[in-house]
Amino acid sequence: MKLTKYGHACVRLEKDGKVLVIDPGAFTTDPVLDGADAVLITHEHFDHVDVGKLKAASPELEIWTCEGVAAGLAEVPGEVRVVRHGDAFETAGFRVKAFGEWHAKNHPDVPVVQNVGFLVDDEVFYPGDALTVPDVEVPTLLVPTGAPWLKLMEMMEYLRTVRPARAYSTHDALYSDLGLGIIDNWLRDEAEKQKADIRRLPVGESVTLG
Repeated sequence: MKLTKYGHACVRLEKDGKVLVIDPGAFTTDPVLDGADAVLITHEHFDHVDVGKLKAASPELEIWTCEGVAAGLAEVPGEVRVVRHGDAFETAGFRVKAFGEWHAKNHPDVPVVQNVGFLVDDEVFYPGDALTVPDVEVPTLLVPTGAPWLKLMEMMEYLRTVRPARAYSTHDALYSDLGLGIIDNWLRDEAEKQKADIRRLPVGESVTLG
């Protein structure tokens, strides 16, 4: 399986000629849905879901998401399916399990929205905007590294709790180049401590998993 990092919080997974995209939000400017067979969306915030992108996508596209997101996708031509914590399904040849229910607490005046994380092929776990710890082994973790709701200490504790063999930064568009350099240093130090592949993938870079 090939994993490619796109802008901010979006990744694209490819396997056996099929393409699965996770969280194609407004900060992702590339044509990330070109050739996509399925999309997973963790929650309703604009940096994770761009309705305009979905409207312009193929009507054959399968979209899997929580109820809160699905309610706003009535005009999207693709097939929208609702999933909840504990669900398991297959889409475009990928096996997916859903973990988690709620977004991390953010601003005191902003309500907490639904958020569902996805484990793909028992290999890649994408938590969305939460620090959900699945009750299964996670070989590859997509770890949020920059958000108003996130502290450095929480990010490090999350990595040390999940203890993946590999972890790659996501949710990192809010940093300047200087900030990204600091993230790189934090992840490099943690990689040395855990003896694991923990780092930030630049936008457009790919890794092969499995």
